[in-house]
Amino acid sequence: MAFIQKDKLFSWKWIKNYSLIIIGAFIMASGYVLFITPYKIVPGGVYGISIVLHYILGTPVGAMALVFDIPLTLIGIKVLGPRFGMKTVVGFLSTALFMDTITYFYGTQPLVEGDALLSSIFGGLFIGLGLGLIFKSRATSGGTDIVAMMASKYTKLPVGQLLIIIDSVIVFLGLIVFGDWKIPLYSLIVIFITGKVVDIILEGMNYDKVLFIVSDKHQEIRDKIVKDLNRGGTFLKGEGMFKGEEKSISFAVVNRREMTMLNDFINSIDPKAFVTVLNANEILGNGFRSLKDKVAE
Repeated sequence: MAFIQKDKLFSWKWIKNYSLIIIGAFIMASGYVLFITPYKIVPGGVYGISIVLHYILGTPVGAMALVFDIPLTLIGIKVLGPRFGMKTVVGFLSTALFMDTITYFYGTQPLVEGDALLSSIFGGLFIGLGLGLIFKSRATSGGTDIVAMMASKYTKLPVGQLLIIIDSVIVFLGLIVFGDWKIPLYSLIVIFITGKVVDIILEGMNYDKVLFIVSDKHQEIRDKIVKDLNRGGTFLKGEGMFKGEEKSISFAVVNRREMTMLNDFINSIDPKAFVTVLNANEILGNGFRSLKDKVAE
């Protein structure tokens, strides 16, 4: 079974994906060098282990990360099959190279002196942005991701849960080595912000709302959505739990302004209507961003 997505050499997609990897690797490496490493913050992953070893043995963080990444990738290919392509290799090689190069020219002092909290916040932003760009190119970060995938194969536990467990162990390792409770707390801030930024990069900033509306005035609501707001929607058939009567559920996606207008209208015609509002991370299809554009990224 083939897992690797191959881009045609020197095609626009190939250039775009590898550019994202290089830019993402540089941003992520900058985040570590400028904000994370100087304060001994250990935000999980192979770079968390490498930071601990850097302060124990004096080894370069980037080079030590490669010591973990290369064998883990080879073992991952052996255990899981060829799902780690050249883009993943370029990703972790570039990050390690940028890490030690930036350290060589910039030094080891933090960009923000005496403020570990601010450094944790901006370190998480930089790492999340860089990692998000790498993920957007259809590459992986390697390292502990591969360990989690291999563990998942044999334990049947979700990869996400295993990754949290592995990163937590690495954060706890930082506490044991450095003996400072502030380090794991700052590390958790970095991990949280990194995850949120990665989600934003991959899913985008979206203010659209998903509405489920249960009302006897569904035809009037339909006219408001279609004719006034110029949106589409779908009627879903349902059954009330109390009396077992048939219900028409109006399903629609609108922006925040349209949601306010629609709520005002529903309240004016049916104050007893039941309206559920959900945040939409991403909407693809007619009237919104096309699925074709999404896949072509």
